[in-house]
Amino acid sequence: MTVAVLRRPGLARLRTNRPLLHVLCLGFVCLVVLTALLAPWLAPADPNAADLGNALAGTSTAHPFGVDASGRDTLSRLVTGARTSLLGPLGVVAFSTVAGVAIGIAAAWRGGWLDSVLSRSTELVFAFPGMLLAILIVSVYGEGLFAPVIALAVAYLPYVSRLTRSLALAERERPYVSAYSVQGHSGLQVCLRHVLPNIAPVVLAQSAINFGYALIDLAGLSFLGLGVPALTPDWGRMVFDGQTAIQRGYPLSAFLPCAAIVLTVVAFNVVGERWADQVARRDK
Repeated sequence: MTVAVLRRPGLARLRTNRPLLHVLCLGFVCLVVLTALLAPWLAPADPNAADLGNALAGTSTAHPFGVDASGRDTLSRLVTGARTSLLGPLGVVAFSTVAGVAIGIAAAWRGGWLDSVLSRSTELVFAFPGMLLAILIVSVYGEGLFAPVIALAVAYLPYVSRLTRSLALAERERPYVSAYSVQGHSGLQVCLRHVLPNIAPVVLAQSAINFGYALIDLAGLSFLGLGVPALTPDWGRMVFDGQTAIQRGYPLSAFLPCAAIVLTVVAFNVVGERWADQVARRDK
């Protein structure tokens, strides 16, 4: 079976077979996830505690990364913001993966008119850019995390659906499918017990790559003021709030969340592509 994870333009530059880089990226992903999980205990101060009299103060023992224009501790907001910044992409990936896998397997297994209807319906979604769809939905329902997550999940669904359909079509032609059908197993049983586990590694690799892109999109929405509420710690929102600090010569409060976004996206992309390459070599 030929494995082809859907990659976007420019992502090929990140491809690597170096185990050390893969280990480093995987370690960084684990570090970010642990930081998000343990954020309430790791943050040295209240991330929303403002001190205008101490605004834009430099690094110190109490504030290792300084404070922002509102006098809030940058390190605390960076640590706490990891939870919000990862929770949104997780929702996007979870919804798009579950729905995309279900649609892709149904289209490949049933074929005929159902395949045509589902394939054409998902292809229509490509006509609507994810960011534009999210902006439209947020403008209707207001700021928050739920609306942009649903909008981006719908936008990412066709990538997973198309990949799943191609993988399921290849699995359907394998001899074991006919053997289980002869033994009296239903199509649903064969799909759930055998087809789905066989295609899961490739789908999960694609989901890891999608996670990075979803993180960028949600951070962009927060930067535009269309994501999480203003007082919620979030990396994209921190970049927006840090514009004033940059103009005054204190770029740290904006640079650190930017670096966190870039490094996290790169790490997820490298891990996802490495996983996909391993699956491809296994199936050759």
